[in-house]
Amino acid sequence: MVAGTLLLSHDVVLQSNGYPSGVVQTGLLAYELLGAVLGVFIAYLAYRGYRRNRSRPMLFVSAGFALALGMPLAVTVAYVALPVTGGRVAVQAVTQTFEIAGLLCIIYGLRT
Repeated sequence: MVAGTLLLSHDVVLQSNGYPSGVVQTGLLAYELLGAVLGVFIAYLAYRGYRRNRSRPMLFVSAGFALALGMPLAVTVAYVALPVTGGRVAVQAVTQTFEIAGLLCIIYGLRT
């Protein structure tokens, strides 16, 4: 046999079309939404802690969770809802910027 013409059953497929099935995609979206809801809930609890104790670091922790987990969801929902073609790189850059800003706020709040 000529080398490369025989596909063995243990060969690994290195490429696919990149799009998961509808059920998998819906499950992943629900999982992402759950993470965002939990993050926003933590931000709310931290904000309540700030208001109760007037603790400035807790305000930064609250803002950090809102930025890191709430804003990327809002940006993604806006991107999906608006009739925009392309721009996936820009959306990824914006969401990553919010996540980094949120994590920096959390670090600042925990360090002070």
